[in-house]
Amino acid sequence: MERTCLAIILAAGDSTRMRSSKSKVLHEIAGRAMIGHVVEAVALAGVSTVALVVGRDADAVRKAAATANIGVESYLQKERLGTGHAVLAAREAIARGYDDILVTYGDVPLQTAGPLTAARSALADGSDVVVIGFHTEKPTGYGRLIVKDGELIAIREEKDATDAERALKWCNSGLMLINGKKALDYLTRIGNANAKREYYLTDVVEIARSLGGKVTAVDAPEAEMAGCNTRAELALIERFWQERRRHEIMLSGVTMIAPETVFLSFDTIIGQDALIEPNVVFGPGVVIGPRAVIHAFSHIEGARVEENTSVGPFARLRPGTVLNEGSRVGNFCEIKNADIAAGAKINHLTYIGDAEVGRQTNIGAGTITCNYDGVNKHKTVIGENAFIGSNSSLVAPVTIGNGAYVASGSVITDHVPDEALAFGRARQENKLERARQIRERALAFKASSAPKGT
Repeated sequence: MERTCLAIILAAGDSTRMRSSKSKVLHEIAGRAMIGHVVEAVALAGVSTVALVVGRDADAVRKAAATANIGVESYLQKERLGTGHAVLAAREAIARGYDDILVTYGDVPLQTAGPLTAARSALADGSDVVVIGFHTEKPTGYGRLIVKDGELIAIREEKDATDAERALKWCNSGLMLINGKKALDYLTRIGNANAKREYYLTDVVEIARSLGGKVTAVDAPEAEMAGCNTRAELALIERFWQERRRHEIMLSGVTMIAPETVFLSFDTIIGQDALIEPNVVFGPGVVIGPRAVIHAFSHIEGARVEENTSVGPFARLRPGTVLNEGSRVGNFCEIKNADIAAGAKINHLTYIGDAEVGRQTNIGAGTITCNYDGVNKHKTVIGENAFIGSNSSLVAPVTIGNGAYVASGSVITDHVPDEALAFGRARQENKLERARQIRERALAFKASSAPKGT
């Protein structure tokens, strides 16, 4: 029978070092709140329920945590009396009798399911407490894991450690798993006989051993255990996350010419043999199909780009955009909430919003769909094999028929039938000598308006 697991995520801190108007766990990594990354990691580790311990910005934290296919319950920690006290805020959930209890933190967004799963396996093999540690070349400030004969003897804080113990490089991450049948007994035995009068979760190691329990430790990559307390650490964690995800995507068959300049969102999907040029930013909700080319300096958010398409350089795709197979959006174009059919071309200096563009249609430079009347948005529909001349304005709601032509410089306010040619501009007139006369009048006015003596 599969073991059940409750994850207790501690997210009630005041976040004072972040110097922010909101809880630190709401700050985003790759477009998702830190707490959302943590919930996803525990869900992938087979956790069946999350007990979220909240404090500051409780409602917003609950909402941000509800991002994975897993049940999330919240428990308010009214006082800050240490990590052991925080875990017991979820006493009601612990008492249900899960096989495994995982304790983790909402400000450790790089954690993955791997070490969590390894720790759960150690519980299944007979451990009563499993601490997740990490090796580092800079252990100063961390509690050291003291291991003997395969068991964790103690977590020694640096101020209490001997010189030999300080030389150890295996450190405590703070993450812990506890045998669910014994968790309440261990947790309620934690005392606060210390200088800060707080209840420390790390005391569970000594308590479990004193009761004959088996305590072990598993290792995790140092970067995955990085906590976030300041804006500087937030930037560092963002960098780690981006490096890891870029590497995964390139291994899946995507080419990035300068990967360090490409920024991904937590949910970016890129198909095999796609090419991503330098300085591209993906916001949330982007799917890039196989063999698509995203040229340099493009920004894409909430869009689907199908296979064999070309975007940019310097293009912006906004939410609701769909580029179908073989379509092209060129430099300095912006597309919003528009379906661009297969083979259509929007090559440069163009805005297409709230629109449908048919197959093989060509949109000339400087064309815009005038979709907003000051109150409401309206739709423009352009048929197949149409040609829209440069510098045209299509005032929605309007339909351009299949095979229709719109003359350059037109302002189109009425529907254009199939195969029709539409002109929406005044007839050109040349006023001879008029330019010279205008210039002379302007120069005379300028001279008469100048202060005397200049």
